[in-house]
Amino acid sequence: MGTVFSFDVRGPVTPAVTAALEAAVDWLHHVDRVFSPYRPDSAVSRLARGAVQPEECSAEVRAVLALCETVRCATDGWFSPLAGGVLDPSGLVKGWAVEGAAERLRAAGARHICVNGGGDLQLIGGAAPGVPWRIGIADPLRPDALCAVVTGHDLAIATSGTAERGAHILDPHTRAPARGPAALTVVGRWLAMTDAYATAAYAMGARAAGWLASRPGYEALAVTEDGGSWHTPGFPAHGTPLLAARP
Repeated sequence: MGTVFSFDVRGPVTPAVTAALEAAVDWLHHVDRVFSPYRPDSAVSRLARGAVQPEECSAEVRAVLALCETVRCATDGWFSPLAGGVLDPSGLVKGWAVEGAAERLRAAGARHICVNGGGDLQLIGGAAPGVPWRIGIADPLRPDALCAVVTGHDLAIATSGTAERGAHILDPHTRAPARGPAALTVVGRWLAMTDAYATAAYAMGARAAGWLASRPGYEALAVTEDGGSWHTPGFPAHGTPLLAARP
């Protein structure tokens, strides 16, 4: 999928957890083979060029397409797997894949898990029993600095912006690069939807704050290009001088 994945599994490393870790890595490679728009033999690429129809694809491909349509409707079209004019569900698939990897570890008995896919995280349990995870959110305008620290249990965290990959998010309505904030972080429960919402909210630009505030179970923090910031009322952060300094 063109990025780095890492696993942080706290607690006893049993044979079942070791086997689940191997299964999780296999799963991520499988998702890449099926959904990568950069592989001409993937199901997504074959769909995009009309070599197959959705009804001819596997159940998992049909499920992802259905989930993309659900998110498209929920975001009034600001998320679209056709934003660039060619089928590319990557804005949802990466989070969906990470979520599936974490679930394989949880099913094997791991209770404190962090799976990181290119900076987007699925967190299960805490850093230790009774201890919340503490996740630093990079400041897009100040290299090597944090703009917030998110704390909590059982969280998904996804960030969209231009700091790492440039202007790669497209406005689905114009197919031009979206003009969002420097970075926008969304916190939810599960990463597939959280990641897709972060992509959609970034594309929305100024509309994002009101839309995110209306979504139950999701909170967000944005850093704007001029150095300001905004966040939804329930954003789960502590020790965040940026929020105090940039109201």
